[in-house]
Amino acid sequence: MAMLPFQGNAAALSSDGLAAVASNLGVHAPEIWTVLAVETSGCGYLRDRRPQILFERHIFHRLTNGQYDDGDISDPAPGGYGPMGAPQFDRLARAIAKDRNAALESASWGIGQIMGMNYANAGFQNVEEMVAAMSGSEDQQLLAVGSFLDHTGLGRPLRAHDWASFARGYNGPNYTINRYDIRLNSEYQKYSSGVLPDLSVRAAQLYLTYLGFHPGAIDGIAGQLTIAALAEFATRNGIQHDASVDPSLVAQLRDASTRTSTVAT
Repeated sequence: MAMLPFQGNAAALSSDGLAAVASNLGVHAPEIWTVLAVETSGCGYLRDRRPQILFERHIFHRLTNGQYDDGDISDPAPGGYGPMGAPQFDRLARAIAKDRNAALESASWGIGQIMGMNYANAGFQNVEEMVAAMSGSEDQQLLAVGSFLDHTGLGRPLRAHDWASFARGYNGPNYTINRYDIRLNSEYQKYSSGVLPDLSVRAAQLYLTYLGFHPGAIDGIAGQLTIAALAEFATRNGIQHDASVDPSLVAQLRDASTRTSTVAT
């Protein structure tokens, strides 16, 4: 089956990738998970291994001086998103047909939903380089988030748990409409006092999802759906499985997922 545009390896977040970004920002894992949980429920990819995106019609309007205004992919007012997930790529494709560079810069990308127009602050030479990284792995996606926070000074309010200042800088002056700061504080309280996602379990969940299984939420918690999906994968592939998730099983899942291209939505 042919690869979809923007479909890459879509590798799951690693402990090294998370630790490196947290260390560079001077924070710990709870702060990182707080941001990711609010932005994308903590997952950077769709079931078909394309990055999570959100196409912003008002940004495309601004970048193209309104010459393609149609109330759908270009409009001076924000909103009009339509369904989330794969349909966002349909909107992006229509914009690309008008102006590829502006279209890519008008979408937010990956696990931290960094706008394409912010490619320089995210550590890239151009938006095409950024999009390629977003398609490659969640480690690369998170590295872009870390670079963006560092270059914009938003690491300071993150370290201070000043959620209002962080929300204003990361999500814009209208952050209160979506109670962005309140949601950040709620997620931080949860992660700082509770159990953090198990990255091995989370990777297994993500790869199982690519393979068409249904492990439930990509949350790093081995619930009944995840255990059942792992057992089904093991049975189909003749693998001895004792319900634990070890590096060998994660590697088998990853390798199987990279051999399979799915267009599930």
